[in-house]
Amino acid sequence: MRRVYMDHTAGMPIDERVLEIMIPYFTLNYGNPSSIHSFGNEPRRAIDEARSKIADLIGAEKKEEIIFTSGGTESNNLAIKGIAYRNKDKGQHIITSSIEHMSVVNTCKHLSKQGFKLTQLRVDKYGIVDTEVLKKEITDKTILVSIIYANGEIGTIEPIKEIGEIAHEKGAFFHVDAVAAAGQIPINVQDENIDLLSLSANDMYGPKGTGALYKKAGTPIMPIMQGGGQERGLRSGTENLPGIVGMGKAAELMKIEMKTEAERLSKLRDAFIKGVLERIPEAYLNGHSTMRLPNNVNVRFSYIEGESLILGLDMEGVACSSGSACTSKTLEPSHVLLAIGLAHEEAHGSLLFTLGRQNTKEDVKYVLGLLPGIVRRLRAISPLTPKDLVT
Repeated sequence: MRRVYMDHTAGMPIDERVLEIMIPYFTLNYGNPSSIHSFGNEPRRAIDEARSKIADLIGAEKKEEIIFTSGGTESNNLAIKGIAYRNKDKGQHIITSSIEHMSVVNTCKHLSKQGFKLTQLRVDKYGIVDTEVLKKEITDKTILVSIIYANGEIGTIEPIKEIGEIAHEKGAFFHVDAVAAAGQIPINVQDENIDLLSLSANDMYGPKGTGALYKKAGTPIMPIMQGGGQERGLRSGTENLPGIVGMGKAAELMKIEMKTEAERLSKLRDAFIKGVLERIPEAYLNGHSTMRLPNNVNVRFSYIEGESLILGLDMEGVACSSGSACTSKTLEPSHVLLAIGLAHEEAHGSLLFTLGRQNTKEDVKYVLGLLPGIVRRLRAISPLTPKDLVT
């Protein structure tokens, strides 16, 4: 059976070139980078090199502005809590959006229980933040604006530069969760007025369990974990040396290959979307049609649930995910899809395909050949389906 992986938002396979450069740091260059003897020299040099590569990917001015973490979730926690705790005397107002990753949503909820005031900006039907509403909500007491660069579920890209300008005009810091966007589209933290930016190696064909936080020089944050003072005192704990080396290599490859890969994936994405909408009646695109990540296809189908589609496709060797959160620990539909105005049943009928390096035109054709039949079969057994769709 043909196997097609189209769930790259959930997890990307590690690039063989990344794995190759990591292996010596498990077996040969195993010294602690904090050690002053010779066994620590090569690990320390390798970490510095990885910092430089990640800084280069996002346009950071200095490699020292990169702090290594265990992933995007920790980076988001460190950025948001770090700003809140360090600057609470200046104000306790935080602004975010209604389509943030759960690591941002739950971190902000945690802070709201400690007395911080939280404002969640609504988005339009495409998932775009209204900057005019931001201007009305932001005040002199706002210490942080945290907005996702691009939503990994619906693919919509936000007007980041403009949002950063508005935040800075009021003296607020600007944090961006760029986990889904980094390496997919160009990012320049200096040009886009970004003070803090979260990254994950796993979303760049790097190793799981490794991430980074860009912190612009002079941005005051408080560490959320105490220990031996690694990462300039902001993230204590012995560094994940192989993971950091791998993330550096992954960032280097993303920078080199981004333009050509984005062009290739965008063509596959558009062909996929066009094929679905043409072949399946009452199928719709979620998210913006053009201001969209090059690898993201999020579509919804009336009268059926995404989970049933996932199982049907999985039986044919195709991996994707649901636009609904039903595949996780809750039966509630995705908060992102509800935020863009979808009804519960529409959110439950959504399906997310995220493409990657190994996907081809033949993969897209294969899935497009399967999907209409699976949709018809599921609609045929649904009591909600109008007769004209099953006859």
